[in-house]
Amino acid sequence: MSAAIGDGKAVCVTGASGYIASWLVKLLLQRGYTVKASVRDPNDPKKVEHLLALDGAKDRLRLFKADLLEEGSFDPIVEGCVGVFHTASPFYHDVRDPQAELLDPALKGTLNVLKSCSKAQSVKRVVLTSSMVAVAFTGQPLTVDVVVDENWFSDPEFCRKTNMWYALSKTLAEDAAWKFVKEKGINMVTINPGLVIGPLLQPTLNTSAAAIANLVNGAQTFPNASTRLVNVKDVADAHVLAFENPSASGRYCLVERVAHYSEIVRILRELYPSLQLPEKCTDDKPLAPSYQVSKDKARSLGLDYIPLEQSLKETVESLKEKGLVKF
Repeated sequence: MSAAIGDGKAVCVTGASGYIASWLVKLLLQRGYTVKASVRDPNDPKKVEHLLALDGAKDRLRLFKADLLEEGSFDPIVEGCVGVFHTASPFYHDVRDPQAELLDPALKGTLNVLKSCSKAQSVKRVVLTSSMVAVAFTGQPLTVDVVVDENWFSDPEFCRKTNMWYALSKTLAEDAAWKFVKEKGINMVTINPGLVIGPLLQPTLNTSAAAIANLVNGAQTFPNASTRLVNVKDVADAHVLAFENPSASGRYCLVERVAHYSEIVRILRELYPSLQLPEKCTDDKPLAPSYQVSKDKARSLGLDYIPLEQSLKETVESLKEKGLVKF
């Protein structure tokens, strides 16, 4: 496909300074789109300098201030856009007030953006960044013979009972989004990535890359957990493919591999033999089993995954370059 496929057409990216969104902005500019990007603070150099430095940014990137919780604040950004990529949603683990910190911004923020989309005649498709945490947690044990696919939907009650607040925020937001677009006749596709790793464009450490940074930065133990991993470049790619491919529909699970943290440590040790990596697991229980996530639907978009080994190497090299890990 030619780089000029966007042909100057306007698209909106919310939460543009984030990890996935920064790569998405880069890709959209490369493909010739004009990008109207929302950030919480356009005057914060940590949030916007890396975006302004992207190829094509000078001519085709416009930054806007917007607040997820303020109804109507996305109206002027969405106006005139053919596509809207809603990636803005808080993600962190140390939560004191789940409702205010995660649930409200995810749920109300998504509905506010979609309300703005419903007012704009120009919008042809919305691509919503959801998550595998809105897919995999049904309460059913995830064991070796289980294959998770796009028909799964996390159970809000199970997420509540187990205090999985981020999973709950993404599950409620995606569920509300599907109901809203059905009612309003909006064309929407969701992208549901696992734990996103790979190179960082932004200067600050984000929650998902921190999972790798912690192992490299001298953690004594690794978690007894299996996690779903995917490269940030594949995630950005999938967003664009889901927008540009007329037959794309529904949800797309994005996971290159489900790996136990012991396997992640093993790969890191092979890549960086001199690193002080954790030798033991946080507990003595049997290792949490790995399961599978179907790749069929993502492949139908034309997505070819970057292997986990390469993703881990890219993550560490990027963290090193930004001074976010000690070597």
